[in-house]
Order: sequence, then structure tokens, then C-alpha cells
Amino acid sequence: MAVHLLYDPAFLKHDTGVMHYENAHRLECILKALNADKFLNGKLQRRSPRAATEQDLLRCHDAEMIHAIQAYIERGGSQLDSDTAVSAESFNVACLAAGAAMTAVDAVMAEEGGRAFALIRPPGHHATPHKPMGFCLFNHAAIAARYAQAVHGINTVLIIDWDVHHGNGTQDIFWKDKTVFYFSTHQSPHYPGTGARDEAGDGAGTGFTLNIPLPARTSATAHREVFRAALKDIESRFHPDLVIISAGFDAHRDDPLGNLMLEDTDFAEMTKDALRIAETHSRGRVVSLLEGGYNLDLLGGSVQSHLNALL
Repeated sequence: MAVHLLYDPAFLKHDTGVMHYENAHRLECILKALNADKFLNGKLQRRSPRAATEQDLLRCHDAEMIHAIQAYIERGGSQLDSDTAVSAESFNVACLAAGAAMTAVDAVMAEEGGRAFALIRPPGHHATPHKPMGFCLFNHAAIAARYAQAVHGINTVLIIDWDVHHGNGTQDIFWKDKTVFYFSTHQSPHYPGTGARDEAGDGAGTGFTLNIPLPARTSATAHREVFRAALKDIESRFHPDLVIISAGFDAHRDDPLGNLMLEDTDFAEMTKDALRIAETHSRGRVVSLLEGGYNLDLLGGSVQSHLNALL
């Protein structure tokens, strides 16, 4: 199957400052690693993303939030909160990142199917229905899931989030929804303080959220074992038509913003675990979206391992 790469140089224009962990150098180091891998480079099908419209954003975020972010940036604001820096181009870049997630859905929903990776920033999984936070303006994984359902007629979506931080925004958006299963492994206690094991959804969505909080320094072996066991449990009761990965590489053992112990080989094996479900239930269709990952010396190699596994 093809692996589609969604990228636009405009993602570098979200200027957070060189001292901010979430800066443009993250994408530059990934691109450098991909360009150095001739085999992988030859297998990637590059596609240009389009921007999400307000209608696309409204499937997951309320209008007041969208308009407030846009107005704040237009007034020259630079900090949506203590963590979330913005610049003049940030609203448009965030819309393009959300649109890249949707374009990735279009790519894998084509007749030949496939996998897609969106090399995007800012990240998205902390953005709730009502507010941006944690470096995130809009929730790209959620927007992609809702787009797949609204435009492509997809019924069920599995979102797998292995970022070191819990994706509180994604959980909130689908808290009462049984058509989107949200599964997260993450360090706990850690930012943003959510993602306890007993957070399992509500109403019709009860049982369609699964959190696996892991203490700092959990071994990679134990981490992988609980990840694989959880996916087997999910598959026994939920058959997704599409798999979306919130691919955060800050669970790497040497990332400055986390204390988990994964290495590149672990990300590759977790990718293969996700693919097994996709190959069984969703014709191999997987959309992967870059979330965290802040060690600039290692991030390119982690993404490289992930993409080679997607192949």
C-alpha cells in the first residue's frame, strides 16, 4: 500500500519562538531524516493539504472558540495560555493542519486505500470543544474522524493516542459518542492531569474511552505489553472502519517533556499493532497525525521508524 505524506512549508510559519519546545525546527529535523532515507523517500507519495473551513472546525469546536482565537491573533496576541504561543500566521496554519488531517482521510479513502501521515504543527490532541491549550489550537484527530463520518460515510473510528501526554481534548469531544473509540497510553501523573483508568465515557459513549495511565519510568516492554493487550480488548468489541493515530513521539526515553522509556523500535512495533486492526477491519486504512516529540536530535529517527512500519 502507498503511504501518503501530507506537508506544506506553511507549517513552519507558526512562530512560537526558538525557545519554545514546539517550534518549526521539529518539522525541519523530520524532513532532513526523511530526505536522507532514499528507500523511504521513494515510497512516499507527497500530497499538498487544503485548509479546513469553519464548517469543518465546527464539527468539533464551538463557534465562540474559533472566532475568539482568530480575533486574538488578528489583534496581535502572542499567548493563548501560558503554554500555547501564537503569531500572525498561526490561525491560518492551524486551519491548514486540520485540513491536512482531512486530506489524509481523502487519501486513504480512495479506492486503492492506503496509509497517510500528516507532518503538521501545531499539534492538536489537547484542544477541547471550547478552548485551545497545551500547544494546540484545533483538534486535528477529532476533525479528521468527524470529516470521515460526514463526507465519506465512515461509521466507526478508532483513535489511538500514544503521546506521553493524555489527549484530554479528543476524549472530551467523543465522551458521549459510541461511534468513535478513544484509546490512550500516557504518563501519569503528568500534564494535563486527565486520563485516569476510570475515565471511560458517559451516556451512549460509556465504555468507548480506554485510558492506560503509566507511571514514569515504565519499561518499554511493559508499556508495549499493555498497549497490545488493550488493542486486543478493543478489537473484541469494536470494529473500526478507519484507524487514526495521534502519533506523539515524546514518549521516547530521551524526550525532554516526558519520562517514559520507548525507543524507535517500540514506535515501529506499536505501529504494526495498529496496522493489524486496520488490515482486519478497515481495509488497511490508517491516518497518522504528528502530535508531540521535542528532542530534535531524535525526532526525525522516530518518525522514520513509524513511516517504515506503515509501509
